[in-house]
Amino acid sequence: MLSHHVICSLCSEPFGDPRILPCLHSFCFRCLCTDVHESEPRQHIQCPMCNRNAPVPLEGVAALPRNLHLAFEVEVAGYVSKMTSPSEVSCNFCANACTDAAIAFCGMCCKFLCKGGLECHSQVPQLSSHKVLDLDPESAVLLPKLLKPTAPNCSQCDQVNAMMNFYCQTCSLSACPLCVIAFHKDHNVAKLSTIADTQRDEMKKSLQHAQETVAMLDRAIDANHMMMQQVVTSRQEAELALEKAFKELLDTLEERKKELLLELETITLSVTMSLTAQKEQLEKIREEIRCYTDITCRVLQTHADHEVVALRDLLPAELEAILTMVENISLSPSQHCFLTSFVQTNPLVNELRKFGDVVNLLPAPQESTFTLPSTVRASLKCCVKVETKTPQGMRYPHGGLHLKAELQSTSHDGPVIPGRIEDHGDGIYTVTLIPCYIGLHQLRITMEGQHVQRSPYDLEVRCDYTTLLSAQQAISVDAKPLCTAIHDNGDIYVGCLDDLIRIFDQSGCLKSVIGSSGTGSGQFKCPSGISIKGDVMYIADFRNHRIQKLTVVGDFLCAFGEKGSGPGQFNGPRSVITADSKDRLVVLDKGNHRVQILSQEGDWLLTLDDNDLSGSGAFRDPWGIALDFHDHLHVSTWDSNSIKVFTLEGAQVRTYGIVKGPRGVAVNEEGYSFVSEFDGDSLAIFDPEGNKIHTVGDLNKPYGATISHTGNLYIPNFGGCNVLKYYM
Repeated sequence: MLSHHVICSLCSEPFGDPRILPCLHSFCFRCLCTDVHESEPRQHIQCPMCNRNAPVPLEGVAALPRNLHLAFEVEVAGYVSKMTSPSEVSCNFCANACTDAAIAFCGMCCKFLCKGGLECHSQVPQLSSHKVLDLDPESAVLLPKLLKPTAPNCSQCDQVNAMMNFYCQTCSLSACPLCVIAFHKDHNVAKLSTIADTQRDEMKKSLQHAQETVAMLDRAIDANHMMMQQVVTSRQEAELALEKAFKELLDTLEERKKELLLELETITLSVTMSLTAQKEQLEKIREEIRCYTDITCRVLQTHADHEVVALRDLLPAELEAILTMVENISLSPSQHCFLTSFVQTNPLVNELRKFGDVVNLLPAPQESTFTLPSTVRASLKCCVKVETKTPQGMRYPHGGLHLKAELQSTSHDGPVIPGRIEDHGDGIYTVTLIPCYIGLHQLRITMEGQHVQRSPYDLEVRCDYTTLLSAQQAISVDAKPLCTAIHDNGDIYVGCLDDLIRIFDQSGCLKSVIGSSGTGSGQFKCPSGISIKGDVMYIADFRNHRIQKLTVVGDFLCAFGEKGSGPGQFNGPRSVITADSKDRLVVLDKGNHRVQILSQEGDWLLTLDDNDLSGSGAFRDPWGIALDFHDHLHVSTWDSNSIKVFTLEGAQVRTYGIVKGPRGVAVNEEGYSFVSEFDGDSLAIFDPEGNKIHTVGDLNKPYGATISHTGNLYIPNFGGCNVLKYYM
């Protein structure tokens, strides 16, 4: 039995010369001819499968392309059907009109062989390598893999076995070599294999795109199916909620009805008891009056004088007593009562007619939000809370939505980090991410293919200081480095013990050298501190006891200060800072155990020393200074092995850290402090409260500490003759 895919849907027979329509559906040539009615040509033909209109070529149906692959499958299916048919198949190999039953099939000749034909076939040397199959179902299974489609003959010359090796792009026709010479001499002709390879590449791209589209549609169908299930589930839940709400209303009305009926019964009983008591009293008085009237009538009827005289006092007294009782009792009903129920149904009915609502609570991505932790650190798990909301601003009460989260570094060429989604089933989702890099990232969160509110979101990932182990870059310096400063363009300025300032680019390559050893302008003796502001730098010229102001390319501008202890004088200035909020210079005057604050032109403004600060020895043997974002001054002191913090007005804020020979200190914008421990060959890290959280070892006499505007840390490694860079 033939497979359904080789059967024409119009005639229900195997395809005969199948032609393919632009919609990619195929039909028999004869069926299409019948449908189009060649005698009455039409401009369009409607596909019987998809009902799409397809243009009919001017040459008619015959110009529609053949479905060669389908035609080959029909041919193979015919061979397979004959090989598995219980009836005999005649031989078509022998030259004479052989009617003997075939017993084999040659997969190369595509011929059925009788017993004699099989013997002849095996004796021909050129045919000895052909694969011959027995006529049975097991061999028929192998046939589709054995047969190969043959190239059609040239359509222009119809030469037998004329291989169409060329393709005329001008005529859009395949051609054999002879036809190329005869009919396509000046046309754009290329090798058929080249065109086919190009087309294969295009088809592979189209196939990939189609597969991606199918995958996208699969996801959309899954989402649609999930939404349909969710609609059914939510409908059931809504029905239960409605049943519950209206049952509660009915129960409440029934309970209120019982309360009103009980209240009515209570009032009725009270009124009835009062009226009954009054009735009994009136009936009693009436009986007493009747008794009086009966006696009085009898006396008057007998006319016995002695009886009248005997009752002359008793009867009036009794009558007076009865009349007194009548006067003292109300003759009107004790209760004037007409019971009714005041149940105003109209307002309640009107409200009930509008009571409740059924709304479509599908979430709106533009209303849904996400919440990030205050700080995201590299290599640590970050949990993002996503809350889906409806267009009405309510939280979506169900889960099951398709959420996708991605985190990608915008400062590194790294991979996209997918987020793990946890569905809590109540409209809340938790996205878990683990950033790989430090720096700027973009967080993208989509719901059903649409960005939620604030997505994409620019996110800065910071360093996890507790996991900092070693420098990410070591810049070799051919001298002992004392200090560093970083220009906004990323260039690294290194002051060295050989009285020179070296400039390196970001990759660590030496760009230039500034200065020389001496006391002249632009010369240095131990440049121990550098600070850069814009295109100007200030150098703490330690042994020349002065501050020099140069351009960043080394042009001398001015110098100020001389050896001494007066205002504006120095005794070995160790560090200089230009980063305070008032654009002043802060100079660590090491030999004088003080800090001086100057204008950028060198004018003295303020001195902070032991005389101005609370506590003796506050500035004893200072080595490094740094300013934090509060304009608090952090001073590392060798004598106390600690860091002391002051305001720029001289008030001591706190003291933190027990370090081994502190030299340089730097504070980043988060408030974390980094202290180079010269004696401990390490780097100590403190949190904003001054608690030591981590120590980085394996340094060699670190001398200073500098943080660039991008947040990276640079340590002049004195003993290692290099500068260590830590990415933050």
